[in-house]
Amino acid sequence: MTGWLAQKIDQTQTLFVSLLRIWTIPIVLLLSLASGFTTYYGMSHFITPWIALIITVAIQSIIVICSLELASIRWKANRGRFLSVAASLAISLAASISFSYFKFYEVANQEAIYLGRLENVRHKIQAYLEDVQSAKAALIQSQQARLSKAEEDAQAAYFGTHPEISPRYRGKVGKGPFWRHYNEIIQQQKAKLEVLRQKLTPLDQKINVLQTALNRLDGASVEQKSYQAMLEALQQVHLHINRVITEFGGEPLPEPAISTHAQLTEKIRPSFAMWHNFSLFAFLCAAMVDLFTVLLSYRLELSAPAPLSKDEQELSLKLLSHFHDYRINENDELELVIEKSELERARRYSDWPRLFAVGLLLKRGLLRKVDKRTVEFSPGLYSLMAEQMSDQLKSLQKQRQPKTKPESAETTEQSHG
Repeated sequence: MTGWLAQKIDQTQTLFVSLLRIWTIPIVLLLSLASGFTTYYGMSHFITPWIALIITVAIQSIIVICSLELASIRWKANRGRFLSVAASLAISLAASISFSYFKFYEVANQEAIYLGRLENVRHKIQAYLEDVQSAKAALIQSQQARLSKAEEDAQAAYFGTHPEISPRYRGKVGKGPFWRHYNEIIQQQKAKLEVLRQKLTPLDQKINVLQTALNRLDGASVEQKSYQAMLEALQQVHLHINRVITEFGGEPLPEPAISTHAQLTEKIRPSFAMWHNFSLFAFLCAAMVDLFTVLLSYRLELSAPAPLSKDEQELSLKLLSHFHDYRINENDELELVIEKSELERARRYSDWPRLFAVGLLLKRGLLRKVDKRTVEFSPGLYSLMAEQMSDQLKSLQKQRQPKTKPESAETTEQSHG
């Protein structure tokens, strides 16, 4: 009962691991597709799209193939091949992550950049309104200065001390013609000041409308209608203040350069300036996709274990039994030396049949090369070897059992006796 339960548990575990291995394949393909999309997106902004597509396919293919191949080779076994595969993988990863970074940067910083643009619009409008208020104050101050000058002239004319008064009226106090002239100027300047204040009153109302429209531009998205209303309010303020300034002899204010709604909501175009404002989050996201692709591909290995026929199983077990130097390595795997021993060299032993078995199992993924001298068992080989050894053990037990005569024959012999 215990053996049956252990066998079922082992079968269940084997089935579960096999399903995970099969499930890993579409995951690797989907991750590679996702990484390819982000790589193509970034690359297509710098080169022709169809060339970017070809390069992207090549990059993702190299990443998957090199990850698979890297799992099947060992540093000690072939250093040149190991370095070439590792270098190819590193270059492909660098290219993939570099161009994928642009897409993740856009996703991660789109809202922040949009809010920055909106804040820039607010800042420009507020600065312009400060200029408008300064222009208003300057107009009123200038007009008041003219009025004050006219009042001073009228006072000097009344007391006869004005420098431009004729000698015969100098020193005479009273409301003479000279005083009446400056008094008319006072009335004109007062009228102009009143007109100026009347014309600036609607401007204050338009500024309030602009401030209200500007305050509505809040949140992660701004409707085009609200933004257009703000631009129209700004245009009304600009036209009004410049009309008043021109009428009173001032220099018109320049119109502020405000982005349109299309420019405000325009998507980020990838550029190398994104590396100056480096985003660690975007870089880690880009690297994470490729890292998962490499890790899962590495676990799949270059050649997945292929099934052996019954004859191949028997042949492999028989030829592997010709090796004598077995041990458990640091990976807790059964390891064997495939080189000839000194005694075999002395006897000129031909080991090509057992090397053929090693090559067959290496190609099927049931053995893994550790270095030039040794190979190790893969997990799939243990069950095959155990099955073959169990069959051989049962066969030996049957051969060792004594042959018993049939019961009828024994009864006949006893009766004759």
